[in-house]
Amino acid sequence: QVQLVESGGGLVQAGGSLRLSCAASGRIFSNYGMGWFRQAPGKEREFVASITWNGAITRYADSVKGRFTISRDNANNTLYLQMNSLKPEDTAVYHCAAASNLNAYTRFSDYHYWGQGTQVTVSS
Repeated sequence: QVQLVESGGGLVQAGGSLRLSCAASGRIFSNYGMGWFRQAPGKEREFVASITWNGAITRYADSVKGRFTISRDNANNTLYLQMNSLKPEDTAVYHCAAASNLNAYTRFSDYHYWGQGTQVTVSS
């Protein structure tokens, strides 16, 4: 089992920045590829970004490419999502997730462990 707890969400104006964190506990954090997903009201959960176990490869949704950066600190069992140039359409609950192995996946079905999420609200 892997337990994931997100933090860092909040209310920000358009153009602003937030940094999300995801603290992991349980099994060895560096054994897992990790990802961020988001879910807006009335919409399906969608892929945002993912990272391999060692941080060597990252993937991004087209909608956030160039604005968001995913990173990880294996020594401290923490995943991050730096979000810059935020837009109102980025408003959602953001969830971190641990994949079934070391890779950076984009599909919801490739992730086995999920956090409860943190709310991000971007005002116009």
